[in-house]
Amino acid sequence: MPLPRNRLSRLAVATLAASVALALPAQAEPNATVLKQAETYKQPVLTLLEKLVSIDSGTADAKGVDAVAEVVKAELSALGAKVETVPSSVPDKGANVVATLSGSGNARILLVAHMDTVFPAGEVAKRPFKIEGGRATGPGVMDDKGGIVLALYALHALRDLGYTNYRTITLLLNSNEETGSAGSHELISAQARQHDVVFNLEPGRPTDGLVIARKGAAQLQVDVKGRGAHAGVAPDSGRNAATELAHQVLAIGSLGDRAKETTVNVTTLKAGTVVNVIPDAATAQGDMRAYVSEEFDRVERDLSGLAKTTHVPDTSVTTKLTRTFPPMPRNAGTDGLAAKAQAIYAEIGRKLTLESSGGAADSSFTAAAGTPTIDGLGIVGGGIHSKDEYAEVESIVPRLYLLTRLIMETGGAN
Repeated sequence: MPLPRNRLSRLAVATLAASVALALPAQAEPNATVLKQAETYKQPVLTLLEKLVSIDSGTADAKGVDAVAEVVKAELSALGAKVETVPSSVPDKGANVVATLSGSGNARILLVAHMDTVFPAGEVAKRPFKIEGGRATGPGVMDDKGGIVLALYALHALRDLGYTNYRTITLLLNSNEETGSAGSHELISAQARQHDVVFNLEPGRPTDGLVIARKGAAQLQVDVKGRGAHAGVAPDSGRNAATELAHQVLAIGSLGDRAKETTVNVTTLKAGTVVNVIPDAATAQGDMRAYVSEEFDRVERDLSGLAKTTHVPDTSVTTKLTRTFPPMPRNAGTDGLAAKAQAIYAEIGRKLTLESSGGAADSSFTAAAGTPTIDGLGIVGGGIHSKDEYAEVESIVPRLYLLTRLIMETGGAN
């Protein structure tokens, strides 16, 4: 039966997990050499992770992102990789890094991670890297600096093992993922088309899982034009843009669709500059997520329809929906990678869960390019995008084993 291209419901995820588990071969013995390498690298992983987390690198902090890139480029050069810096295609963003290793096998493997975080400059001073109770904390510790470090040490392990049974391994480090990858999505898509498989190093799920489907994302904006007036002397001569915006915001709240798991949320509001003037302009921005592209078309139409009806006379409303990440649907390529990853994890007595996510990521671009993609291969953790973000220290060895073995199992494939 052909695989559905529509949304991946929770039931579908559970069904897929069960079906993949049933299809797995009997548990194999672990690759003792790879496991030993992973265990040996646990402390070096933590040392490099601390170094990267100790650099503020919010998306808007181009200097900080570039400082992370310099550390990573030095590591890659020491591994013998050909390292290229690719400027962002939008201004005021850090540069992207593309590093390539060449081998003697067949498969072209693309590893993807990102150097930027959601945190502003100064956050590292407030919350420096620390390890407590088996958890490492600090800005970006798992999203996605943990992913960067795992990728680097998987390459270290392959080098130390003398493993070159791959055609190429490319590591692409994005500088602006957290704001939609506007300065890098064309680079990511182009690289994906030149590779046979993509492993995205976004954080591992808290249940020790991988991501096999993601919602797409869009940003909405509603602008209202009214007429300013003195709020005390002549309020009736004004046309209150804030009041009209309030009506629009309430209507926008109905645009989501629970059955399709489509969410539409207004997240920022702006109106007026002083308290004694009727505001002549107001703006709302919001976030939309959906599993299927058709929902973005539908919400865009509905937004435009709402704007045609105003509640405050003589005001006007304009709307815009800007798509950022396409959906990453379930497909046969991802299912195959998930089965392979589960079999590898079973070698060390561990079980991978398979999940869908409302969060968007660069894996959506690589999947849309037609390249089999699997996501969530980074360090396991939680508290993403918050001061409570953490990475599980004990997940380093099994996750490093998983990534290294996954590259090895894929590298020589025809």
